[in-house]
Amino acid sequence: MADDDETRRYSVVVNDEEQYSIWPDGRDVPAGWRETGFVGTKDECLAHVDEVWTDMRPLSLRRAMEHQDV
Repeated sequence: MADDDETRRYSVVVNDEEQYSIWPDGRDVPAGWRETGFVGTKDECLAHVDEVWTDMRPLSLRRAMEHQDV
């Protein structure tokens, strides 16, 4: 199946920095990433990522900024 095949299924994955990506469903997820439980077409997965990934800053940066004296 070609990567642009509209029927190919993908899984939304996230890393420890809460950065999101999509990965072909059924393939081993790379080290450092875990599945979120959302599976769909490429367009569905990208729409889901757009919906849930509202802060593009890595988790470590967000935490550091919370502890800064302003």
